[in-house]
Amino acid sequence: MADIDAFVQAEADSLVTELSEWCAIPSISSDPEHSADVRRSAEHLAGLLEAAGLDTEVLAVGGGQPAVYAEWLGAGAEAPTVTVYGHHDVQPADPLDQWTTPPFVPTVRDGCLYARGASDDKGQIHFQVSAVRHLLAADGRLPVNLKFFVEGEEESGSPNIDAFLVEHAERLACDLVMVSDTGMVAEHVPSLVTAMRGLIYLQVDLRTAPADLHSGSFGGAVPNAVAELVALLAGLKDAAGRISIPGWYDDVLDLTDEERANFAALPFDPEELKAVTGVGALPGEEGFSPLERMSGRPTADVNGIWGGFTGIGSKTIIPAEAHAKVSFRLVADQDPARLEPLFERWVRDRLPEHVEVSVRSFGGVKPALTPLDHPGNRAAARAVARAFGKEPLFNREGGSGPERALSDALGAACVYLGVMLPEDRIHAPNERLLLANYYRGVRAAAYAFEEFAMPEVAAALRTPVR
Repeated sequence: MADIDAFVQAEADSLVTELSEWCAIPSISSDPEHSADVRRSAEHLAGLLEAAGLDTEVLAVGGGQPAVYAEWLGAGAEAPTVTVYGHHDVQPADPLDQWTTPPFVPTVRDGCLYARGASDDKGQIHFQVSAVRHLLAADGRLPVNLKFFVEGEEESGSPNIDAFLVEHAERLACDLVMVSDTGMVAEHVPSLVTAMRGLIYLQVDLRTAPADLHSGSFGGAVPNAVAELVALLAGLKDAAGRISIPGWYDDVLDLTDEERANFAALPFDPEELKAVTGVGALPGEEGFSPLERMSGRPTADVNGIWGGFTGIGSKTIIPAEAHAKVSFRLVADQDPARLEPLFERWVRDRLPEHVEVSVRSFGGVKPALTPLDHPGNRAAARAVARAFGKEPLFNREGGSGPERALSDALGAACVYLGVMLPEDRIHAPNERLLLANYYRGVRAAAYAFEEFAMPEVAAALRTPVR
């Protein structure tokens, strides 16, 4: 294979310049005023992929923001087909006054590129494009058949991705999905994500009377909607920190011994976490470390609660209604469609008959998991070890994304090759990309394509693996 190390050393500055030009485009998908910028970002990426040697197209996504598709299919039938997934849209840059340099004026300082999207996710897609460009220029071919699917709505919740995957499933078909939208636990501790948690988001609305009542005239004789809701939510977890809804853990796939050993080997200081978050304790499910609870176990959180009088001064009422937003993070093999009815049944069973209640769903995301011993994970681990000079550990991501939708639609497992770091301040002012990690990412991507093409890996990838 072409000398990827020599390429990175010779082209380091030009690679950063090219990435900076892309990061200068404010492709904020959540802001309609930036719709033209999101399209401009898609067209810019299409140009980069075309220049790298791939057949490229900007595709409409329903009524949403454009995605970019690209392919190179010259490796032959015996080679596996890999689809690289990521996104070219970015988060809003607010608050602007907290940026040291403007978010869309990419700036290099202290070995980092500072810009919105530098890590999440333009920098991570760009290292894939850079690796492909060099391999095709040097060798005239790639070790694998390769496709890119880079969406423009991930930072807006990927509202159209299911429809897009249905429409373009045949075009995106592959043996493995390589996701470049995750990170590593530390610069000198290379790691690979193996799972993403799922999500359910619900709203509970309670009513105990047609209107608020005077607390002096009726206090002591009528129900209080806020009090009823608080009592309900107080029972969401038991004394051991477990979600108390019957049946909630029935489908949970427990962490394996190897996964728990990986968690234990990751650098983690509970006191540092408390200092960073500003909290005084780290409560949670008994029997699991904070790291395990943050990414490998189900969670329940009250995201907001309101009702009654909250204005200036006093108003002596008994609230007639109360509301709460509640979210659950899910792990393999939990299914939002099965769990939402369990929550609603639990709510109704715990409330007295005199309380009117409704439960509204804001949708769910299925969790994704690729077992540690999957041939794609093992091959990616070898690639990262070559690029970073150190064997990687495995980790899970606590957040949620469209990875399970990709895996289900394409019938292929997801492998996660990302290099962003916890201190890269994604979604926050002064987002950055450590350039040393970016260069390692270029190398890791090239090595991953080579590892995926090894005969034993290629054969295993073409055989469905659970």
